Parts: sequence; C-alpha cells; structure tokens
Amino acid sequence: MSLIQPVTRDATPAEEERPDPAKVVSGDPVHTTWNIEDMDGLYCGMWQSTPGAWRVSYAEWEYVHILSGHSVLRGEDGSETHLRAGDSYIIRPGFAGVWEVIETTLKDYVIRS
Repeated sequence: MSLIQPVTRDATPAEEERPDPAKVVSGDPVHTTWNIEDMDGLYCGMWQSTPGAWRVSYAEWEYVHILSGHSVLRGEDGSETHLRAGDSYIIRPGFAGVWEVIETTLKDYVIRS
C-alpha cells in the first residue's frame, strides 16, 4: 500500500445501496459509495446519491466536500443548510434531521467514529 493515496473512483469498487425504507421521506434515492480508507474508526472515500430524501441521525463526526450537485440538510431544530459544489462542511455527532438530494450529489467524505 502506498503512503499517498488519491481520492478517486478509479480502481475503487463501488457499493450501491438504498436507505432503510422506514427512513425514506420522498423519492427512491440510490447511494453509491467508493470506500477508499477504513482504518481504526477512520473512513474516507466518495459518496453519491440520486434525488430523494431520508431521515438521518449522526453518531459520528463527518467532514464533507461537495464535488457536484445540490443537497439540503434540514435539522430537527428547523435549520436548513444547502450543500453545493465547492462547499465543505463538518457534520457533528448529534445532528438529526433530513438529508434531501435535489440534484444528484457527489461528495468526498472523512468520517471518524
């Protein structure tokens, strides 16, 4: 394994899934994940979702950088955060609400559990 790893979908197997149907609010979102790193509670890779909305509840810390598309995070507290290409955010443990994908969204992520 190289000590320098590009974050890219090239040569990384894709995993496709849908959110738990009990959490889906609208649509039929399909998630595709390219897991690049999985080491000692640290995860890194790329994630893409087609349009739809589902309930989320974060127990982990996540850094996201949006590469393309448009999503909205709606917090249970009434907050609304639009995520668009070029945006970077930290989602802290305890965030709960709805993740809605308006336009197919591709992001880089780093998760610490």
